[in-house]
Amino acid sequence: MPPTKESKRDRPGAAEGGRPRGTPQRLGDRVFSGASTGAGVLILVILAGVAAFLIAEAWPALWADSEDVTGGDGIVLYVWPVLFGTLISATFALVIATPLAVAIALFISHYAPRRVASLLGYVIDLLAAVPSIIFGLWGVAELAPMTVGPTEWLADNLGFIPLFDGPASATGRTMLVAIIVLAVMILPIATAVIREAFLQTPRLHEEASLALGATRWEMIRMAVLPFGRSAIIGGSMLGLGRALGETMAVAIVLSANRDIVSFDLISSANSSTIAANIALSFPESSGLDVNTLIASGLVLFAVTLLVNMGARAVINRRREFSGAN
Repeated sequence: MPPTKESKRDRPGAAEGGRPRGTPQRLGDRVFSGASTGAGVLILVILAGVAAFLIAEAWPALWADSEDVTGGDGIVLYVWPVLFGTLISATFALVIATPLAVAIALFISHYAPRRVASLLGYVIDLLAAVPSIIFGLWGVAELAPMTVGPTEWLADNLGFIPLFDGPASATGRTMLVAIIVLAVMILPIATAVIREAFLQTPRLHEEASLALGATRWEMIRMAVLPFGRSAIIGGSMLGLGRALGETMAVAIVLSANRDIVSFDLISSANSSTIAANIALSFPESSGLDVNTLIASGLVLFAVTLLVNMGARAVINRRREFSGAN
């Protein structure tokens, strides 16, 4: 019977990490290990503290009478329109930004000359540092007027589609503009993550594909994209997290709270988002109204947590096939 291959961990006297048992650990290793463990525990403690605070402050609104809640229809009907606006804006922003992020990352990593790729990488990274209020002002001052004509055409010719039902807004301050602004804002984050993954694709895989007669696109499709699939999901979820919690840009573009639920993206009557609603309503709120706003923040916290947990589950399922094995 052929001998089985013995790993370092299975050898007698071996401890975790391949270090023999009884070997003293250096002071620097102990300090680093303790600091890393403490940082991980601290994150969990902070997360639990935030959740406890939100639940405690939202509790009065969750159990209050319907007529006492802002709007007089109960906490569920108060949160649902802004939750709908949050989900629809973030989802469409992700749909727009993810293909662009993948295309830009591929161009930088596999098509552009080295100097051009380096310059584009710096520009993309700098875009992530632009404050959200600047994006909001750009959306109001430049993007909104530019969309008035196209949205009128969409309402006249594609009005049978619920997304373009109309009537088109005369100012251009619509959910469509908010979605485009969010897509531009999350593009640098997703692009940076995906680009780094594409650059780490094993060179042997790329050269083997080309040696077998594959074109550059076939090599990318068979070697690069499978290797970076987890990064595409992770980068997209990072962008989605920012889109879900974005406040000032959406508040500036929409500027008004609308307690409606509508798929129409080009009308002046838009659903607000949870973060924008809190930012616009909090200065004038007091008493139970503050608890109601915190309750909507609790819903946003739960949605963001579920999205990140789902993304982590998908990434873990694909960990066994990383493209490097």
